[in-house]
Amino acid sequence: MGLERKLGLIDIFCIASGAMISSGLFILPGIAFATSGPSVILAYIIASLLVVPAVFSKSELSSAMPKAAGDYFILDRSFGPAAGALGGISAWFSLSFKSAFALIGMSAFAYLLAPNLTEWQFKFIAIGLCVLFSVINTVSVKHAGKLQIGLVLVLLGLLAAYIFWGFHTVDVSRYSPFMPFGFGSVLTTTGLVFIAYGGITKIASLAEETKDPGRNIPLGMLLALIIISIFYGLTVIVTVGVLPAETLRTSLIPISQSAGTFAGTFGVAVMAIAAILAFVSTANAGIMAASRTPMAMSQDGHIPSFFSNLHPKYGTPYKSIIFTAAFMIAVILFLNLTTLVKVASTFKILLFMSANLSVIVMRESRIINYKPVFKSPLYPWIQILGIAGYALLLVKIGWIPLAIAGGFFGVSLLWYWFYSKIKVQRESALVYFIQRLTSRKLTENVLTGELRDILRERDDLIEDRFDRLIQDCDLIDLEGPLEACDFFRIVAQTINQKLGMEDRVLIKLLIDREQESSTVISPGLAIPHVIVEGEGNFNILVARCKKGINFPGQEVPVKVVFGLFGSHDQRNFHLKSLAAIAQIIQDKDFEKNWHNAKTCNELRDIILLAERKRHRCYNGR
Repeated sequence: MGLERKLGLIDIFCIASGAMISSGLFILPGIAFATSGPSVILAYIIASLLVVPAVFSKSELSSAMPKAAGDYFILDRSFGPAAGALGGISAWFSLSFKSAFALIGMSAFAYLLAPNLTEWQFKFIAIGLCVLFSVINTVSVKHAGKLQIGLVLVLLGLLAAYIFWGFHTVDVSRYSPFMPFGFGSVLTTTGLVFIAYGGITKIASLAEETKDPGRNIPLGMLLALIIISIFYGLTVIVTVGVLPAETLRTSLIPISQSAGTFAGTFGVAVMAIAAILAFVSTANAGIMAASRTPMAMSQDGHIPSFFSNLHPKYGTPYKSIIFTAAFMIAVILFLNLTTLVKVASTFKILLFMSANLSVIVMRESRIINYKPVFKSPLYPWIQILGIAGYALLLVKIGWIPLAIAGGFFGVSLLWYWFYSKIKVQRESALVYFIQRLTSRKLTENVLTGELRDILRERDDLIEDRFDRLIQDCDLIDLEGPLEACDFFRIVAQTINQKLGMEDRVLIKLLIDREQESSTVISPGLAIPHVIVEGEGNFNILVARCKKGINFPGQEVPVKVVFGLFGSHDQRNFHLKSLAAIAQIIQDKDFEKNWHNAKTCNELRDIILLAERKRHRCYNGR
């Protein structure tokens, strides 16, 4: 029993959007204004541009490897189990902590609606919401997604109303001087507000539960980034233009205060409700995404196996959800948040850097089964730019969060060394990359096989009879050059036992068929085929000859061969096999991939993963 694909594009968009809109919009503008003045508007715009490399990289990686716990899985398969353990624990901590912070953060706005409640009463409300979201996520990820859709659509509607009415009361003189503290202050403020966009990529953790993940994950993330960036920019423009500078720079509820200037108490209450919805949606999205990391790490052996258990009725990782919720409740009850929020932000920036590095490693490893549906534009320059930009943000954060993060990394590595290293032995793309550079045999092609299985699941490839024959067929990889008769001799020696025929008989059949009419159907491709005795018999042999086979009367040597051997009653399947082969070789990358494949397994995977029409119920006749 595995995770079910229940999330559509609207779910993905709303989860990604809801993960972004919280303190970054409803609290930070005032704090950021104190640092840079009206140019805080520019800081939000620059921050949105800085997140683009991470979004492009995560979109590519998620479309190629749509598995649960995106950050963990990507790091583990890109750099190895040690990086996976480190990244997985870090991603879980960051998401869980920021989700808990979102529930606590709403207390500032809840106070506007219920000023008589105490701090501990607000905390218990936050705990109650945490438990509620855990129950909803346990019952169904689809229900959790529907809750998120409702929260986000209402929130965006309230923000649109705020922007529309607020523009009528904007005082343009409040934008001058636009950059009172210089451009350096804008960069510092960018580092501060960057985290407002940090939640967008957490949706990658739900890739395994997304319908058509190769399309919906990248599209949902990109739509969320574009639309929420526009809302961020317009909201901050209105807020700066409405509130006096002396009020804005000291405000922790700037949007609500701004609404109060043009809509009175009603405006304050409505935007307080909007803020609460924002924090609630962030917390719900965080529980959904964070809980998938322990599940995936447990499946791979990094942590105890019970975390991977799915609910027998609902098919959700309920133990992982409970564990994540319990951690969040502990944070709500006991921890001082100020420094730890910066630590969580540090983790997020480091994970963004690692996503950009992962794209570079995966592409340069030249693993033939790394086939993203979405490919990052401007590769590798946008990844390099992103890494440099995130490094600059880390410098701006300060040494204390970096030191705490370093200590956390040390603890994570100790856990890997003493617990999971013994249990987890797995290939990574980095090893393939080193193998390509050194021309030394370092891998057993385990990762290639895993990626093949992921692609079959991602593309919902139905295994038909042709696939099963390819999986079991003889596959010959020859250097060449060869003459056709020598090649036929090799074919006969390879497949004679399967066919129950003597070598000389099979060689004669192949030669006679070639003399009757050439089986070369296009330059470089031949499909020699003969009729064999019996009923229900059909076999395929595949061959690559790097320097080519010289078939009679052909100017271009043959490098791709599909040999078909079937009995008379298999005529229909013979025609279907020819159609399948025709579709396979029409792929624009077929020739390049066929030439670059390093092993017979990679050649086999090129055929098995090709896009073609498959016959679910075909019985072979």
